[in-house]
Amino acid sequence: MSLPLLAIAQDNLVKSLDKNGSDSSKVKFKFDEVIGLENTPVKNQASSGTCWSYSTNSFLESEMIKAGKKPVELAQIFSARNVYADKADNYIKMHGAITWGDGGACHDVINMYAKYGAMPQSLYTGLNYGTTKNKFAEMQEVLKAMLDALVKNPNGKLSPNWKKAFNAVMDSYLGEVPETFKWEGKTYTPKTFAEQVVGLDPKDYVELSSFTDKPYYKQNLLMVPDNWSLDKVYNVKMTDMTDIIDNALKNGYTVAWATDVSEKYFSWKNGVAYVPEKEYDDMTDEEKNDMFNGPKPERVITPELRQAAFENYSTTDDHGMHIVGLAKDQKGREYYVVKNSWGTTNDYKGYLYVTKAYVQYKTTAFLLNRKAIPQALRDKMGI
Repeated sequence: MSLPLLAIAQDNLVKSLDKNGSDSSKVKFKFDEVIGLENTPVKNQASSGTCWSYSTNSFLESEMIKAGKKPVELAQIFSARNVYADKADNYIKMHGAITWGDGGACHDVINMYAKYGAMPQSLYTGLNYGTTKNKFAEMQEVLKAMLDALVKNPNGKLSPNWKKAFNAVMDSYLGEVPETFKWEGKTYTPKTFAEQVVGLDPKDYVELSSFTDKPYYKQNLLMVPDNWSLDKVYNVKMTDMTDIIDNALKNGYTVAWATDVSEKYFSWKNGVAYVPEKEYDDMTDEEKNDMFNGPKPERVITPELRQAAFENYSTTDDHGMHIVGLAKDQKGREYYVVKNSWGTTNDYKGYLYVTKAYVQYKTTAFLLNRKAIPQALRDKMGI
């Protein structure tokens, strides 16, 4: 996820999303936990469009817990670096006619895990240029300029050394990836660490979405710009999405979630996202100021409304997060408990409460363990 909304520095993004927040949603919203699944501490992606890597690696850490393993904080930038290398190869082969940037998708982390393995975050932080937090704008500008120069093919024949040069730039900014490393007294490669310590099977994970213009329960191309690898997702009905997420949570499985966060009714500061009955532009000033002063009636979401939002660019592929629980507000409405990767500066210390209507309306894709999907739906999809 790296459309213009998330391409700017994260601190500016957070400010832009919360111009209409109340002083504290905790005063007006009262949440009772229904399901709370174990997850690792909240991280901060800082000024990088790597939400997809933070959220899906967080998901894998919870999958380790579900499997009865001791969780290891996985190196988000190890996944991201491998994506940049593979994406660069696609970019060159497509003569620049494919998206470039920090952005990615949930399936990217699974694909990189399967292909390259994993590392502990403490051994590959990606902080190799004097900063304590990710700040990728300069690196991405340099990488993009290099790739565009290569696409122009000034020699008339592409040099076989371009990948070596590209990786050297990433080494300079992110640090070299070690061939072997020690962890808790044993020596591993990234591949053996994934196999022996993380111990998850990448074939267990499936990605889904919902579109009315594609056949249900079949795999279709995910038509978002950051799907640079042209992966397919299973297409399910809109209500299936929340039924699947509910089933996952009830059975102890968390969910990696990609969504649109560009709406005024998504508030990071207040830690709440819902779908008000009126569009923001149709609200009075009083209604706008009251948006997060307690639970409000929600719009009825239909598959047609959801599809229209994709078609007219109201729904964009902005951000990735991690669904880790279920809660109810004081009026009995259910919300998913969502772990973000923007640090702990909001009202709920890095978490948000998101209604099912918002998830049905604004989800671009979600990824989970296939065992978390109800059997009847698995049968329909052939998984």
